[in-house]
Amino acid sequence: MGTNSDMRAFLAVDVDKTLLNKIGDIQNNLGAAEAPVKFVEPQNLHLTLKFFGDINEEKLNEISNIISQKVENFNPFDLLIEGVGVFPSLRYIRVIWLGTKNIDSFSDIQKELDDEFIKLGFDKERSYIPHLTIGRLKGSTNKEVLVEKIEELSDVQIGKMAVNKLILKKSELTPAGPIYTDLMVFEL
Repeated sequence: MGTNSDMRAFLAVDVDKTLLNKIGDIQNNLGAAEAPVKFVEPQNLHLTLKFFGDINEEKLNEISNIISQKVENFNPFDLLIEGVGVFPSLRYIRVIWLGTKNIDSFSDIQKELDDEFIKLGFDKERSYIPHLTIGRLKGSTNKEVLVEKIEELSDVQIGKMAVNKLILKKSELTPAGPIYTDLMVFEL
């Protein structure tokens, strides 16, 4: 098996297109702080259910079989997107994200799938909280202004989105940023 056949893969939920303008407004608002934030492109916005890292074709098939079986247990549901937050803390910001509410179904799917993925040799997810990464901080210039804006937006309402499919994606890292390709779609 050549390493060239490996691919970086993850399981995700795409963000509803109806929310992209609002999310763009938030990114612009944060961008006005002129801190060195690299914002996620609209077409790349997603909620990650599981990051698999580099896997081969065989592993991919095992993963997709599990997802195919498990999605039959779940129905589509709505997720609320609201509130801006950061990882790991406001003192040391690396990732800026939007929060989620009404996450019971999302968490149930994530946990049920994760239990199966562990059997394939993947690490268990620790304290999983569904979130939507919208930017990454690359330095500390104007950080105080950025923190102020984040705090102002801590309760911002983005809206409701329907979750009706899970998507297995491939990630190719390029100097211009990651390129995501849908490998398989699983309808709930």
